[in-house]
Amino acid sequence: MSKRTLYSPSRRQFMQTAVGAGMGLLAGTAPFAALAQPRGELVVSNWGGDWNSNVMKALETPLLEDKGIKVRRDLASAPARKSKLLAERNLPRGSVDIAHLTDADAYELQVQGVLEEIDYDRIPNAKHLLTMRGMDNKYFAPWVYSGVELIYHPEKISAPTSFKDLMNPEYKGRVGLIDQIYFNYLYAFSLVGGGTMGNIEPAFPTLLKLKEQVDPKIYPSHQQLVAAMQSDEIWISANYKARAAQWEADGLPVRGAYPAEGGIAIRFGVVIPKRAPNKDLAYHYINEMLTPQACRTLAERTYYAPAISNVTLPEAVAKQVQFSEEQQSRLHVVDFGYAAKHQPEWLEWWNKNIKV
Repeated sequence: MSKRTLYSPSRRQFMQTAVGAGMGLLAGTAPFAALAQPRGELVVSNWGGDWNSNVMKALETPLLEDKGIKVRRDLASAPARKSKLLAERNLPRGSVDIAHLTDADAYELQVQGVLEEIDYDRIPNAKHLLTMRGMDNKYFAPWVYSGVELIYHPEKISAPTSFKDLMNPEYKGRVGLIDQIYFNYLYAFSLVGGGTMGNIEPAFPTLLKLKEQVDPKIYPSHQQLVAAMQSDEIWISANYKARAAQWEADGLPVRGAYPAEGGIAIRFGVVIPKRAPNKDLAYHYINEMLTPQACRTLAERTYYAPAISNVTLPEAVAKQVQFSEEQQSRLHVVDFGYAAKHQPEWLEWWNKNIKV
């Protein structure tokens, strides 16, 4: 990768720095620090709640604000923030410099012409991004990742080994699924039926068989599912590895197990809108985001695995959040083009056949 500075000063700023440097040389000093650390205001679009608090503690406060960069936060749900970026797509100047999204959200905005193509030559720390599939996205810089795997109640059943275990008649009435991540069950049972991320047709008859055999309970969110597991109502489900690790760390009766079919990958990271007013600071933000310090702290707080290779996690945390090289090789990346085309009909089918 070629070397580029993360901060491009105006001619006036350059002249001021040059004059200061000349005065410093006369005095026996060399004040070039102005070029080493960017200044200014950065507008960050993000989810609110615990996620934003964790991002602040891992990255924004210690690596940006404490070093003189003003961060202004635009917090809202992903749909609201995506709508705002779409509305600003044709303006001469937008209001957001960098936005936190999932890989799926980023694809949606990319195909609508909202996002800047990322110049990774301007991000020195990007050379440490994992080489696993999906980490080299031109429009989305990943920060952490996880994958859908099996989660189970260790006091009720032995460790499952396949998504097919969710269909075990012995678990009738004890299987829980989450409505808000229904699409992951389509992917998982597509794999069970011999399908792929680009052809999930085998999922539909397989899920109908699951419903017939185990009568799964459908919960609206992660919180309701884990409460059901804590009360012994549910013994087995499928969810993100990060969720299982977090709940286990909280002392809840939940464990994770990697399925024979492989996990379903999800990544969280950032994008730069085409109309971002301060792209220099946006690139600086991404570079700091990919430091070992920021990745380690976020992993410790959220139990998502870092997207870089040069970070060392505490042994206990690493055991809970990281995937082995063999598991990484079997993480299935969603075909976002295929999903975008079919998701409305998938949701309708789910609501009519499984959720009811």
